[in-house]
Amino acid sequence: MASKTVPVEQAVGMVLPHDVTEIRPLHQDRQDGDSFKGAAFKKGHIIRPEDVEHLKRLGKDNIYVLSLDDDEIHENEAAEILAAALAGSGVTVSGAPTEGKLSLIADHDGLLQVDVDALYHFNLLGEVMCASLHNNTPVKKGTQVAATRLIPLTSKKAVVDQAAALCPAAGVFQVKALRSARAGLVITGNEVYYGRIKDAFEPVLRKKLAALGSSVVKVTFAPDDIGEIAGQIKACLADGADLIVTSGGMSVDPDDVTRLAIAEAGATDMVYGTPVLPGAMFLVGTIGEVPVMGLPACGMFHRITVFDFVLPRVLAGEKMTRDDLARLGHGGLCSICKTCTYPVCHFGK
Repeated sequence: MASKTVPVEQAVGMVLPHDVTEIRPLHQDRQDGDSFKGAAFKKGHIIRPEDVEHLKRLGKDNIYVLSLDDDEIHENEAAEILAAALAGSGVTVSGAPTEGKLSLIADHDGLLQVDVDALYHFNLLGEVMCASLHNNTPVKKGTQVAATRLIPLTSKKAVVDQAAALCPAAGVFQVKALRSARAGLVITGNEVYYGRIKDAFEPVLRKKLAALGSSVVKVTFAPDDIGEIAGQIKACLADGADLIVTSGGMSVDPDDVTRLAIAEAGATDMVYGTPVLPGAMFLVGTIGEVPVMGLPACGMFHRITVFDFVLPRVLAGEKMTRDDLARLGHGGLCSICKTCTYPVCHFGK
């Protein structure tokens, strides 16, 4: 790359080789912390006499003039190559580069899935970068899920090609649509079944399922009896439920028999117990092709539990394994904050 520095007064008529960033208060008459950050001048802008003072206010007393060699690439072109390689199904690239950066945007509502290992090796190269949301984050259409850029203004084309080649053919980022499940809820426990206390699970579960685009097709109640609970699970399946959620009866108390009843109803591949608090006594498995989840009592009292981490993944088509649940331990401790700010916190990350 051939480059030279030209005093801004002598740069009138020249073409800017990169965006020039400006940060300024949105309200000049007050100090409220609100500010604008963006390109004051875009790459390709021809410098005019009236731009000179503006550029000086931005600290640009001198301007680069670049001439790229055949084996070199500019940050904007590099960003386009990198973003195209990173984006997978359900992810689109946002417009033209701004300040050398491109964003990756969710095409639809769903679950963001990140090839974490591929992202790590991409960022090991040093001259390229990509920052993203966490793996398995539920996102809405239009959400920025990642951003990428070349770190220097220019680089060797081979570096950019190497970074792109590290990305799998399916991309590093995908947004998987969540299916609209027809859930059957089986509320267990003698205390609810015999009317000693009012059930608190149903409204909580309805709200959480609806938030992800699913519905409840049947709600049934059963005492702490293996045969009764298993029978109600089968009744939900017979009524067309393609997702089963049971509540209560998941501890080691002698009356807590729900997990035994889930097995009696035909569940296989059951995984009981998770390294998440609240939610340690959670269960997940399948009955045929129908996912089944057993929620411990914490689901009534805590706003967010392990159920909130697992449900989106199940609706995205994942079959949860012991390995999947074991990985939730890192970040799996809720701080039970007085004011819950989830998902803007460490829990589940």
